[in-house]
Amino acid sequence: MSATETGDSMLVQVERDGVVLVLGHRVGEGRPLLIVPGVMADAVSWQPVVDALPAGRPVYVLNRRGRRPSGELGDGYGVGTEVADLRRVLDEVAGRHGGDGGVDLFGWSYGGLIALEAATRHSGVRSLTLYEPVVRPFGAQVLDSLRAADAAGDLDRAVEIVNRDVSGFSAEYVAELRRSPAWQVLRPLAAPLGRELTALNEHHADLAAYGKLDMPVTLLVGGDDDGVGPYWEPFARIAGAMPRARVHVIPGQGHLAHVQAPAALAAALTQALALA
Repeated sequence: MSATETGDSMLVQVERDGVVLVLGHRVGEGRPLLIVPGVMADAVSWQPVVDALPAGRPVYVLNRRGRRPSGELGDGYGVGTEVADLRRVLDEVAGRHGGDGGVDLFGWSYGGLIALEAATRHSGVRSLTLYEPVVRPFGAQVLDSLRAADAAGDLDRAVEIVNRDVSGFSAEYVAELRRSPAWQVLRPLAAPLGRELTALNEHHADLAAYGKLDMPVTLLVGGDDDGVGPYWEPFARIAGAMPRARVHVIPGQGHLAHVQAPAALAAALTQALALA
């Protein structure tokens, strides 16, 4: 692992099978927290949550492969690729902090699925917090459209598809988003989207294995998604498989609290970590 430090933060690099994975890192003392974003997100987009977390503990945010400055998805990409990456990162992060204390792991959306799978395969995960994790089937109805957009190199169309046809946002919302500076940030993040959703829908989650996890688990759901919307069904399936997990609702939020209410999400995460 190598690191480039700037003030109280740094970029950390981990290599696995020739692919470089880059993490944002807030320095600190004690047991580290590792954040795994989902699709259409990277370490930069999660920085407001990191900034809102109480100072002190070290925090890492993984730029999963397929988003800069990490490497490309590579041949044979699947959920197994992501899980192997995360297990490697967990080893390295734990090693930076003595190893014995383990790592608190947080995953959002597709990153939540990856975190779940890694937690069943890595003894160093001390607690697990998941914000609206997803399992198959999810977004399968848009795969053909996403593949067509990818073949045409049309990142604008890919951003539109994920917001309108997966997340269910209105045409007015997407039109306003297109006019905002955020659109240009989202375009490159959409490049791996088709392959990521394909991998998600090809992966058979072992729900029974999730229920056997013996570390503290907190499942976060936005109040606006509680019982409704495209993210509720996969969340409910995972929650049903993990009856010992604590479920916490973030009032007034949907799937994007890291963008729309980072302080509220940081507060919910902090509360979960206090119970670990």
